[in-house]
Order: sequence, then C-alpha cells, then structure tokens
Amino acid sequence: MIMDFEGESEQLVGWGPPLAPIDPRKARFPCCIVWTPLPLISWLVPFIGHIGICREDGVILDFAGPYFVSVDQFTFGAVTRYIQLSRDNSSLSFNFTDLSMSDAPDAGNIVSWDDALRKSTHDFQHRSYSLFTCNCHCFVANCLNRMAYGGNSTWNVVSLAALIFFKGAWVSKIAVLKSILPSAILLCLGFLLGGTNFLILLAAFALALVGWFFIGTYCFKNLIKL
Repeated sequence: MIMDFEGESEQLVGWGPPLAPIDPRKARFPCCIVWTPLPLISWLVPFIGHIGICREDGVILDFAGPYFVSVDQFTFGAVTRYIQLSRDNSSLSFNFTDLSMSDAPDAGNIVSWDDALRKSTHDFQHRSYSLFTCNCHCFVANCLNRMAYGGNSTWNVVSLAALIFFKGAWVSKIAVLKSILPSAILLCLGFLLGGTNFLILLAAFALALVGWFFIGTYCFKNLIKL
C-alpha cells in the first residue's frame, strides 16, 4: 500500500492539539512507528529491520546503540514503512488541559504520548545494546507498554515486527525498491552461484533468527529486555 500524504492528519480530541500531517521529506511522522531495512541482515531476511517511534511533533526516536537513543536522526537511513497510531488508544493517566497545576499527577504517572517516550528514552539511555536481547524493538515495545497502548502492556519484539509487516504502509515506490531490491538481487546471485544449497542455508539462517526471538519472547521471558 502506497500512501498519499497530502492533507493527511489525525484529528484527535482530548490528548492535545491535532497532529500535523505526515511529511516524509522532512522525516516527520507524528505518533508513528517507523521502519527501515538493516544493511546485510535485511538483505538476507527482508522482514527484519530497524524501527523507531515518533513524538507528537513527528520527530523520530530510536535506540541506536549502547546508552544512546537517537533523536531526529534515524540511524539506518530514511523511513521506508510506517504505521500511525492513535493517541486515543493510549491509557494515559491524566490530561493537563482538564487539570489545574495543583491537581497535576506526580512524575510516576504518564500524562501524554511524549511523556511515555521521554521516560522510555531516559530508561534506555542507561542500557547496553544487543541485537539479540536489547534492541530497537525493545525500546519501542517499552514505550507502548508504558502507555498501555491499545489496553495492552505486553508488547514485544514479535508483536511489533508483525504489526509493521502486516499493517505498515510504504512511504513511496522508491522505498519499496530500497527494501526489496537488495534481497531480490542477493537471492538471485546466491541461487546462481550456490544453487539449492544457498537457499537451504538462507532458510536455516532466517528460521534460526526468527526462532531466537520467538523463544526469547514466549519461552524465556527474561531473556529479551523490554
């Protein structure tokens, strides 16, 4: 699905002003989860990539390395897929527009979409990075769990990957090519040079990688750090 961005915006009531339109040219994706391919890994397993989550003003946040959350600089290049979420589905504690400052909740409560992202960012700025146990998906899952998005506080790396894969919209036709073409070229070259042995090895690698995250998520729940 290729999206037309002109005039696109989310009209929300209750949790702040309406969101600005999505603008890929300026890398602004208000309240979106965004995705881009990972070099080498996505060429081998095209449904695995790097993700981030965006503030209400559209700025992208992504867990980019040990003790580092990148702000407004998506680590592995321009966004190719995205899915916009609704603030109405966030289980936020309070709305400041309906409260005087004397009634404002304490720092332990989540009062806005950006507040949840700010707290998760602070948390992950004190975490080491590991592709297998604490990665960009863990950061986004932590953000969604913190706001209990969709009434759900059990978001994980598998559910996020499935959400982007099945419901993510492509930014443009060029983004589709950027994501799929390297995999197609590698697959063709590998088959020409290695035949079925290459395909078997590639399938085994993909199965092992996916299996790791399924096992780490659903069998050993403390293995992947959310």
